[in-house]
Amino acid sequence: MTNYIVRRIIQSVVVMLVISFLSFSLLQIMPGDPAAAMLGTNATKEQIDSLRKELWLDRPFLVQYGHWFSNALQGNMGMSIIYREPITRIFASRLPVTLYLSSLAFILSTLLGITAGILCAIRRGGGLDQLISVCANIGMATPVFWLGILCIYLFGLKLGWLPIYGWTSPFDNWVQSSKQAILPVIMLAVPGISVLARQSRSSMLEVIRQDYIRTAFAKGLRESVVVARHALKNALIPLVTLMGLYVRILVGGSVLVETVFSIPGMGRLIVAGVLNKDFLVVQGGVLFVGAIVAVVNLLVDLSYGWLDPRVRYE
Repeated sequence: MTNYIVRRIIQSVVVMLVISFLSFSLLQIMPGDPAAAMLGTNATKEQIDSLRKELWLDRPFLVQYGHWFSNALQGNMGMSIIYREPITRIFASRLPVTLYLSSLAFILSTLLGITAGILCAIRRGGGLDQLISVCANIGMATPVFWLGILCIYLFGLKLGWLPIYGWTSPFDNWVQSSKQAILPVIMLAVPGISVLARQSRSSMLEVIRQDYIRTAFAKGLRESVVVARHALKNALIPLVTLMGLYVRILVGGSVLVETVFSIPGMGRLIVAGVLNKDFLVVQGGVLFVGAIVAVVNLLVDLSYGWLDPRVRYE
């Protein structure tokens, strides 16, 4: 198991190096002069040259990358051109918002999606199975931004039950924060619930046909015991893979959700950085998001070894 963990950690480090190289390359592949784009059309040549020197843009590419990466390892990603604040300080205020909403959506989608899939599998062909399957197909086919706008119109404007924009920290006002988080969390969770429900149904149907499941029932074990102790763990491997992929969907979906609901998170910050040509924010944002996805993929790989001993001995 130790060799398996070490190999996966080394792979994750290599992936992080590649992500850092690609995120830094964003500044190089953009058309035009980044310094001139940051300062605007009214900037003088002296101002542009000064900013290029400050950002090390007058150095060779690999020297620029080494300087930027060494600073990033020390927590220094530069100064935002638009916000005039250190980028790490901006991320420290924006990242918890995205992680809070994404974590709630992940927990909600995991619990509801897997539970719904298990119910469909053990009640295959019944009315509940058909109802959940139809709802899951609709959830998979519905665009997140359209569903968000529809919920804003229905629950915010027509019924007035929930706020339609803004963000309040749960440490400042937990009740107001919970109200503001309901719609964004639901928007983020709907695709995950739908996909996990479909996949968990398929995985459980495959597992419960196995001989050891029939033997467990023949011994007189209760259905809940058979499902929880024998079937679920063996059905979890494809679900764990899907949950790892779902984290990427949450990161991508947070851009749309944070924009629709005016939430000051990482997704909205990166979009604003792109629109305002704040390339250092975009670089750091891509690096942060890539790091989160790489860590999640590492946890998924390690969970394979725990769920299936055959994996760690390969």
